[in-house]
Amino acid sequence: MMYEAILLFGVVFVADYLFDTLTQSKHALALRHERQAWLFVAIGAYFVLCWRKGGQTLPMKTWDIRLVDGDGGRIPMWKAIVRYVLSWPMTFTGIGYLWACFDKDRQFLHDRLVGTRLIVSKAVKRPRKK
Repeated sequence: MMYEAILLFGVVFVADYLFDTLTQSKHALALRHERQAWLFVAIGAYFVLCWRKGGQTLPMKTWDIRLVDGDGGRIPMWKAIVRYVLSWPMTFTGIGYLWACFDKDRQFLHDRLVGTRLIVSKAVKRPRKK
């Protein structure tokens, strides 16, 4: 999550700069609710596009994690959007993490509800025994 947050800083910075430029905002609290909605959409676009393109964001590639549909294929756009929207309350309330601790497949609640799952994208390489 920390790696993802570092990358999201750039996404939020560019999106907020565009918002300020397009609305000619002179103060950070001006149009606060509109700004929050804009950033929610910008962050969502980042995740949804990454999940749709290859099933991974850059941090997910680093950790060899991939988001797949229930059958192991690429997730449809609607599932990516619903997963993104559901992940917010599940993450901030802690319900998603708590659910994953007790889930038989260690999946988050929003993945269960949408029908997606996180998998290890590469086989773990183990050293050969001699």
